[in-house]
Amino acid sequence: MIDITMDMEQYDCPFIDATERESVAFSAVHWEFDPSVERLETRMIVEGADREALDNGLSVLRDHDNMADYDLLSKREHVGHVRTEIEQTEAMQLIRDGGGYITGPFYIESGSELWHVGFDDRGEADGTLSKLDRDHEFDVVERDEPDLPELQDFVRNAGAAMTLVEGCRDLSDVERKTLETAVQDGYFKSPRSATLGTLADEFDVSKPAVSKNLRRGQRKMIERVVQALDDLD
Repeated sequence: MIDITMDMEQYDCPFIDATERESVAFSAVHWEFDPSVERLETRMIVEGADREALDNGLSVLRDHDNMADYDLLSKREHVGHVRTEIEQTEAMQLIRDGGGYITGPFYIESGSELWHVGFDDRGEADGTLSKLDRDHEFDVVERDEPDLPELQDFVRNAGAAMTLVEGCRDLSDVERKTLETAVQDGYFKSPRSATLGTLADEFDVSKPAVSKNLRRGQRKMIERVVQALDDLD
């Protein structure tokens, strides 16, 4: 298997068009291609810079010429959940005709789309990318050729990976930023190149406050790591 991550620009994609015209981003939570009608059904989380941007972005999406079906499932403040069916794009058709298939969720923001696609044959992958390069703008961000043991390990331990993802989502914005800054500044190195004092100065809070945020963030992540270790096969 050849696993390719690419940053793709599509001129006939409703999602890309919406992100070019409005400050919104789309994250796929479900996707399924129906070859009988050549349509891609998706369920997307849509995040706008604010409520107005979300509403405007959803309007662009709903009214796009390549949108076959659209349902707004839920909306709260600047985040929405939509179900869509879009017509097959030119890039999607090239990849499918070349033996490619979607291997992971995609993310769309600022006029480009992060795709995860797979091929069973190296020649098919190279040939399809060559054809795609003629009329489309894209960058291959990552290319991997995992062997069977690696694929088996990935599938078996997907649950453990999601446990770690959930741990990241549990963090508050302050806890996440504090942990990120502590790591980047060398707080956890030995010897330390950052202290509670320097972190407190950077966030303009007291030492006890920054220490509390660090402890909370560490506790949440360590609890998830221990859960993930239990889930590892």
